[in-house]
Amino acid sequence: MGRRTQADRDAITIEIGYAFVSASFAAALAFGAVYGPALVFPLSRGADRALAVAGGCLAAAVFVLRVTHVLRGFARRPENDGD
Repeated sequence: MGRRTQADRDAITIEIGYAFVSASFAAALAFGAVYGPALVFPLSRGADRALAVAGGCLAAAVFVLRVTHVLRGFARRPENDGD
């Protein structure tokens, strides 16, 4: 395995940043979609908490899946084989 050039290291850094920013945005949208009704409609305390927990779990799952998807796609590109 050869040494990585500065351009390779920069590309990896940018891809990691993109993965985290896009995953954060997607997770925020997922949380908002689940928890949004609690902000608009008057719900009981239990229902409000259940939506918050469900939204948090969904947001965490979306975040992990998005980061994994972006970084695996980047690693599978032919120009990123490390040679």
